[in-house]
Amino acid sequence: MVSQIRWLAICSMLLATVSLWLLPAASFSPPPVAQEIECNTFSIVAYDPDKQEWGCAVASKYLGVGNVVPHGKAGVGMVATQASVNIAHGPNGVELLAKGMTAEEALKSLKESDPKIEVRQLGLVDAKGNAATFTGSKCTPWAGGKTGKYYACQGNILAGEQVVNEMVKAFEETMGPLAWRMMAALEAGDKVGGDKRGKQSAAIQVVRDNKGPNGIGDRYLDFRVDDHKEPIPELARILALRVKRPQ
Repeated sequence: MVSQIRWLAICSMLLATVSLWLLPAASFSPPPVAQEIECNTFSIVAYDPDKQEWGCAVASKYLGVGNVVPHGKAGVGMVATQASVNIAHGPNGVELLAKGMTAEEALKSLKESDPKIEVRQLGLVDAKGNAATFTGSKCTPWAGGKTGKYYACQGNILAGEQVVNEMVKAFEETMGPLAWRMMAALEAGDKVGGDKRGKQSAAIQVVRDNKGPNGIGDRYLDFRVDDHKEPIPELARILALRVKRPQ
C-alpha cells in the first residue's frame, strides 16, 4: 500500500513537470516594465507672508492632477512635482524643507537623488518664501519656469512661453487672498493656451497652521476638479463657495 502511494506521488510530480514543459513560452514572459506617467501641466507654488500661507494651483490635460502635483505643509513650504512625474519628490521635498533647507537646497538634493531628473519638472517655495523652479532638458516643449518674490511658475507641453509669462504677470498684479492670486495665474495661463493638448483637471491647495477643519491640521483649502471640459472656471466656482473673490 505504501509503495502504491509513493508511486502515485512520483507520477503526479512527473505529470506536473511535463505540463510545465508544454506551456507556451509566453507564459514565462517577464511582467511589462511600468511606463512613466506624464503629468504635463502648468502650476504655481506661492507664499503669503502676512497670512503665513503656502499654496499651489495647477491645471492639466491629465485626470486628477490634484492628486499628483501639490505637496505642502504649513510653516515648511510647498512643492509641485510634474512632467514625467516622480511623485516621491513631493513628500521628500517637503521633508527636506522641514529640515530647514532653502528651496534651492532642497531642489539640489532632489535632483541629485534622481537619475531621471532630466524628464522631471519641479517648483518649490520654502518656509521664508524663497522660490526655486527646475525644468529637465528632456521635458517636452514648450517647457520652462520662472521665479519671483514668494512664487515659482512652471509648465511643460504648453502652448508657449507666454503661458508662464502671463501667469507671472497675473499673480504679481492681483490683490487679495493667496488662493485667488494663484487662481488668477491659472486663469491667465489658460487664456493664452495653457496645456497645448487640451483641458481636463485643475486643483488648488493652501496650507495654514491650525486652519484645517475645526481648527485641526493645516489643510485650509484643498479643492479639485478631476475631469471637466472647463476645469479652471469650475475650480474658481468651487473656491468662491469658500473664499469670496475680491472685486
